[in-house]
Amino acid sequence: MAAGAPGSLVGKTRSVPTSGDHVAQLRNPAQEFARFLRTETTGGLLLLGATAIALIWANSPLGDVYRTVRDFELGPHFLHLNLSVGDWAKDALLALFFFVAGLELKRELVIGELSRLKQAILPIVGAVGGMVVPAVVALAVAWGEPGMDRGWAIPVATDIAFALGVLALTGSNLPSSARVFLLSLAVVDDLGAIIVIAVLFTSGFNLIAAAVAVVALALYAWLQHRRVRTPWIYVPLAVVVWVAVHSAGVHATIAGVALGLLTRVRPDPGEDEAPALRLEHRLQPWSAAVAVPVFALFAAGVEIDARSLSEVFTTALPLAVLIGLVAGKTVGILGASALAVGFRLAELPRGTGWRDLAALSLLGGVGFTVSLLIAELALPGAASDRAKAAVLLASAIASLLAAVVLLRRNKVHGASEED
Repeated sequence: MAAGAPGSLVGKTRSVPTSGDHVAQLRNPAQEFARFLRTETTGGLLLLGATAIALIWANSPLGDVYRTVRDFELGPHFLHLNLSVGDWAKDALLALFFFVAGLELKRELVIGELSRLKQAILPIVGAVGGMVVPAVVALAVAWGEPGMDRGWAIPVATDIAFALGVLALTGSNLPSSARVFLLSLAVVDDLGAIIVIAVLFTSGFNLIAAAVAVVALALYAWLQHRRVRTPWIYVPLAVVVWVAVHSAGVHATIAGVALGLLTRVRPDPGEDEAPALRLEHRLQPWSAAVAVPVFALFAAGVEIDARSLSEVFTTALPLAVLIGLVAGKTVGILGASALAVGFRLAELPRGTGWRDLAALSLLGGVGFTVSLLIAELALPGAASDRAKAAVLLASAIASLLAAVVLLRRNKVHGASEED
């Protein structure tokens, strides 16, 4: 979750009322979106590179070294922090990724596209369809198979970095509204994946640790309200929240989301940037260039050979993941959007046609980061590796199919601009 998984999309620089009679100037949303797109595109390329390294390393004569490094444990036994290198990447580094996703989600809900119902309906409906239909398809394909009680959740996620990277590389002439739709959809999709992770993958709940997490989060919210800005308080507090959430039995990435959602997004009068935007500027490059690629390096190293590839198509659960991502995502996003437009609940993004939306729906099948995370959480050992192989294969197929359609649509939009 994306992914694998999960910038501001407001239009011209505009004034938004804050508390009292003050008016805060928001940044130019077009510039914000361009900045976000550039960062995520770069992150997507780094993610692709890390995945390639993981696959080559895991399937080379040094494969045992890869697995030894990934499974090497470090950290104190106190509070169950003796984690493997792979688990540190999954639980700690991805918490940074989800913190940035939480910041973006908060900004979208408060001042972005998702704050205005008319603009928000289509990506929200599309995202819901893109989560429900893949889950239903996966269950239909592999009903009753071992692991499907939680494996159905693997194809519900869309990887924002890869999806935006493919769009930027192949759809530069598409209207900006298409990019806005995809990013808004991915933000809602991230929220859905977060809920799935929180509900399905909470075990051995520790009430005392949970209480510590709640108190620490309340203190964070109070400090935000009091306009405290020093990192000397926030960084240790964030660590306390992460450790408490981890010790409570809830997946630790939820700590990142919670902190992001509690961060202030409206700038005060005379304040250049709200804390959410300032933190996003500082942390997003680390998330895109370090956290997600390192996670991919230790999550994507599955053994790939003729037998394992054939098992993706001959074993029910990985086949369900593959079909859920490639077909379920496309049908779910496009079908739900068509229903919303048909019932006049929403309108197509300005300048965007149904063929454009079909290409964007295909991009929804790029599950990657969050799908790999859910595969690790949902399934043990060999079953997890087969599911991850299906995620990688499905993401590659969805990327290629979307790229073909996007290149065609890119030419069409480029020709219309010349006319």
